Amino acid sequence: MIDIFFEEKYGKLYEKLENGTCEVFEFSHPLGTVRHLFIKRKIPFAVHGETYYDIVTPYGYGGPLITGCETGSKPQLIEEFHKAFGEYCQEHRIVGEFIRFHPLLKNAEDFKSFYDVRYMRNTVGTNLKDYDDPVQSEFSKSTRKSIRKALREGVEFRVTRNPDNLHKFKELYHANMERIGANSYYYFDDSYFSRCLEYFGEHIVLVEAVYENQTIGAELHFHYNDLIHTHLSGTLAEFHHLSPVYVMTYAIAEWGKQNGAALVHAGGGTTNNPDDSLYLFKKKFGQNTEFEFYIGRKVWNEAIYSELCKKAGVEKDEEFFPAYRSDSCTEKLGEAAPQAR
Repeated sequence: MIDIFFEEKYGKLYEKLENGTCEVFEFSHPLGTVRHLFIKRKIPFAVHGETYYDIVTPYGYGGPLITGCETGSKPQLIEEFHKAFGEYCQEHRIVGEFIRFHPLLKNAEDFKSFYDVRYMRNTVGTNLKDYDDPVQSEFSKSTRKSIRKALREGVEFRVTRNPDNLHKFKELYHANMERIGANSYYYFDDSYFSRCLEYFGEHIVLVEAVYENQTIGAELHFHYNDLIHTHLSGTLAEFHHLSPVYVMTYAIAEWGKQNGAALVHAGGGTTNNPDDSLYLFKKKFGQNTEFEFYIGRKVWNEAIYSELCKKAGVEKDEEFFPAYRSDSCTEKLGEAAPQAR
């Protein structure tokens, strides 16, 4: 696979969270191939006695991805995929679809003719490939100063690939979620972290900030091919004055450069506001590197979608999608929640 988000096991990590099952639609055609991974969720009320479903991208990014194509045949391949997947959705009683397209792979551009594609916000990365010294080139001057100060004051870092366990990380992460009052959607349980190690241990890079032999911050990254995705993080509030996040971001950039990674992708902010505080914080580590993040929406069965909205007592054209889940907290319109800072 080109990135971890398209691995079937990655989708299976989020079946419990999304209350659904991971499925993969592999489209093979003489013109090329398209892979589409999603979670299929049962809609909690029936229409005319029939059960229906909707589908959603697992936490993170995804959407249909062209994995092979004859030269000059992309538009026709996409059209053939759309027809075939439409038939699949009708056969499997799939009413609607919500996609978080992959900002690095830019698959939103390929499928904008058949989905309601909407720009949401920019995401940020640290470019490791194109700079001899990514920290000097991508980190802001004040950020580099904060890192030097933290290191002088005794903050150290530890980078572990394929860690034996995530016990300390879980403790810090859950403490972080409690401190910021995060939605229960983002409280990953013990089984989630156990399956992370089971499915993707060799791709997990754990970075810790350590002060006087105490772990004061930890970040969980996925390293897959030449990409590093900062997945989750946690810090101890009483040590924020020692800038543990700055030190950990420095550590993963240095480690990634030494281990052949091209990019550390940090994601975006918590809102679509260009002045979002988390987005601006992340820009300190990627001054020159941004990507456009898009979502996609599609109603595959208009008649049933209208019936479901009537049953839910909502207008079918409201902003939240699918509208009949607008009272639910299991899905947010936009990018998966970025790491808590």
